[in-house]
Amino acid sequence: MLLKDCLAEMSDLVVNRYQDTEISGISWDSRNVKPGDIFFALVGENFDGHQFVMTAVEQGASAVIGTRAPISLPVPYVHIKGDDRLALAKFSSAFYGHPSRDLVVIGVTGTDGKTTTTNLVFHILKTAGFQVGMISTVNAVIGDEMLDTGFHVTTPEAPDIQRYLAQMRDAGLTHVVLETTSHGLAQKRVAGVDYDLAAVTNVTHEHLDYHRTYEGYLQAKGKLIEALVVNPNSTKYVEKLAVLNKDDESYAYLHSITPAQELSYSLATGGDVWADEVENTPSELRFVVHGLGDAFLIRTPLIGRYNVYNSLAAVGLTAGGLGVSIADVQRAFESVPTVPGRMERIDLGQDFLAIVDFAHTPNAIRQALTTARELTDGKVIAVFGSAGLRDVEKRMLMPEIAVKLADEIILTAEDPRTESLDGILADMAQGAQRSGGEQNRDFWLEPDRGTAIRMAVARAEPGDLVILCGKGHEQSMCFGHVEYGWDDRTALSAALADRLGIPGPEMPKLPTSPKG
Repeated sequence: MLLKDCLAEMSDLVVNRYQDTEISGISWDSRNVKPGDIFFALVGENFDGHQFVMTAVEQGASAVIGTRAPISLPVPYVHIKGDDRLALAKFSSAFYGHPSRDLVVIGVTGTDGKTTTTNLVFHILKTAGFQVGMISTVNAVIGDEMLDTGFHVTTPEAPDIQRYLAQMRDAGLTHVVLETTSHGLAQKRVAGVDYDLAAVTNVTHEHLDYHRTYEGYLQAKGKLIEALVVNPNSTKYVEKLAVLNKDDESYAYLHSITPAQELSYSLATGGDVWADEVENTPSELRFVVHGLGDAFLIRTPLIGRYNVYNSLAAVGLTAGGLGVSIADVQRAFESVPTVPGRMERIDLGQDFLAIVDFAHTPNAIRQALTTARELTDGKVIAVFGSAGLRDVEKRMLMPEIAVKLADEIILTAEDPRTESLDGILADMAQGAQRSGGEQNRDFWLEPDRGTAIRMAVARAEPGDLVILCGKGHEQSMCFGHVEYGWDDRTALSAALADRLGIPGPEMPKLPTSPKG
């Protein structure tokens, strides 16, 4: 691509232009610059990319874009005004030929349930014969190719998103489901994406370390709904649609800002689409959907009453927004694969249920443990922690909720990062005690997550349920500045195998693991 072509639609941001410089890639990290890349000198809270401009040039950058006054360089320097991340998003879209203008883009956001809903929409469309791709916090799916999106990923950076979308377009896909986080929205990573349909699962207490207030967090989520405006340059003929949870406290605000047609969903009759006759069992979830013609039954191996909401959002997007037949929707729900780390059962033949779930917010902990309670007449034993350098109030709220819903909880490590793990556990203990929990009776503190999981498995009796929350599909845990390989599903399998005396995987090692 020529630099001038990438800048053609950025007249509101560009101060000066260069006409003929050829660009072969985009980089915002000077360490990763390849010859021919353009280097974006982004400015963040703790860094200034302008300090690394010469390093980028020495590594072969063919041009530089920055917000500082023009500087003398042996390569073109494009001076932009305003938001550098918005410029990165617009430039990336242009560099890859504006791929979202040729794809029907379905966005899914929310505090909890967005990964499950994203996977449901993808599976429904695939079952119905659509040529569909997916970008989630777990992976990207392009045709038969599955790409890992990395450790602790939210929404990928703008160049990565646009590259994935271009690969989908070039592979002949027509639709894409894009899981969209509040960070991705607030940091303009998706500003160059032409969304057509969007769903919000819920907006509850989370990420207040970044967004500061619930209102700020809600407004960030709302940017996805505000993006549902008609793009005159688009080649698509899809009516814009916002699918909103009418039972969630976010509804009034999102309803007020929606520029598109709206479809609401609910577990009451007030929604455009609603469900009743909900039955949640250890093997399947059943409910009846109303509002799209004749009522119809959904049966799915997904478990958890909260998954009715995720399912209704997916039905609204597909049957309500894209005209997928009810028969295809029903068929898809019956065959939906397990979403990695979302109420995922680990069964090695033990006489109690063992589940791994991603629940890492107060609302998600409540929903996961409420579901767990419905699945057993025995004890519910929960293992979870709270991430360091994140919302401090959340780490107290989660054990405060869990003490009321689980019989026993074991509080442990979960990405302490550079914070004191003992300090995090002390905060969590305080939360448990606020609900009347007593240490070593209702809750235990065990810094090593592997030991905590072994402890939970050892305490389980026939008919009980052990649930690990907080890590789900994630493949690492952060101590200090280092990511250590970790998978809750492997760890739980190792503990179960040891209890049963059968071959199994080794327990992953962490800095807190017992020596020897």
